[in-house]
Amino acid sequence: MTVVAGLDVATIKADFPILNQDRAGSDGKPSRLIYLDSASSSQKPRQVIDAMSSYYENSNANVNRGAYSLAVEATDLLEGARQRIASFIGAPSSNEIIFTKNATEAMNLVARSWGGTNLGPDDAVLITEMEHHANIVPWQILAAEKGFAIRWIPLTEDGQLDLTDLDRLLDGVSLVGVSAMSNVLGTLNPVRRIADAAHAAGAIVLVDAAQLVPHVPTNVVDLGADLLAFTGHKLLGPTGVGVLWGRAELLDSMPPFLGGGDMILDVRKDGFTTNSLPHKFEAGTPPIAEIVGLGAAVDYLSNLGMDAVRAHEVSLTAYAMRTLREVVGEDLVIHGPAEPAARGGVLSMKVGAAHPHDVSQVLDQHGIAVRAGHHCAKPLMRVLGVNATTRASLYIYNDEADVDQLAEALVEARDFFTL
Repeated sequence: MTVVAGLDVATIKADFPILNQDRAGSDGKPSRLIYLDSASSSQKPRQVIDAMSSYYENSNANVNRGAYSLAVEATDLLEGARQRIASFIGAPSSNEIIFTKNATEAMNLVARSWGGTNLGPDDAVLITEMEHHANIVPWQILAAEKGFAIRWIPLTEDGQLDLTDLDRLLDGVSLVGVSAMSNVLGTLNPVRRIADAAHAAGAIVLVDAAQLVPHVPTNVVDLGADLLAFTGHKLLGPTGVGVLWGRAELLDSMPPFLGGGDMILDVRKDGFTTNSLPHKFEAGTPPIAEIVGLGAAVDYLSNLGMDAVRAHEVSLTAYAMRTLREVVGEDLVIHGPAEPAARGGVLSMKVGAAHPHDVSQVLDQHGIAVRAGHHCAKPLMRVLGVNATTRASLYIYNDEADVDQLAEALVEARDFFTL
């Protein structure tokens, strides 16, 4: 048995400037920030902030263009980050790492480039009822243009994918889009099982890993993915940068998504020749400082150890589910799998008759930041029979004391709105 050392949450919190200050809640009273919205966007450690500042202060120049030393230094910083990010997700080559604006843009790239080339009226795309809008709407837009069908993998009552009819659903499908971890239910989906079945049926697999990569050790080869998207701002990194990974031979077969500088080898009056990977899909000046910051975020998590990150979250999720149910009682519903090891640290809740937005305002008075809404997953909300949920999401800088404060504040919200 491999023993995984636990995380020192107090030391980790000290690395996050925003977590080391009192902030005024909606009632104007100062309180310690308890940040429970990392599924939406994580906080940033000092190491990431410093890496980005250092780039601007010491190495600011455009990349892959200039031959002068400062430009070479900036290019080396960007390409070094690309290599470390590739290693972080087990990519066979850093040339398979495409920088985008976010995971949403990465999946739109796939829809427009691969989908626009390969899909027609006789084709079908298979997605799941728990997908984020970013893995739904691009296919709906393209389907309206190309005339292909969209099919849906349904859910079981406990928030798992119902794969009973998977072989029938895959018949005639060209692409399967699946979330590796639900941003609402926390469900960890059997991506490898789905990928193996999809490949046997002649389909390729696009994985939305926006919630997986920050929380679970990830290896794109082991997952069986053909394409995989994630974003920097959920991964301790900055906003404005995301990643599309794809198998090199698949990316080579896809036409460019955007046209302009650095995605070409040559431009003539009668046409152009695309650059090699990864630059073929990186038109224009990239978000250089943000890529440097994302590289620093990957370094931070690598130093913690992703096995330790995952172990911490399973333990804390188990504590949270048990504590919240004990303290809040029968008025609390936590959507998704009951087994903590089968899910991430995402707790989407119904608190009595209280509206999620009202609950979030009460929690904010205690300095507790949670997300209230449909979480960009309206089809899933309809499956659950709700308009919105109150979502608390856990990460490396959260501990049992944060959960205890959440439980007490939920009781206050429950009691206030049941008077």
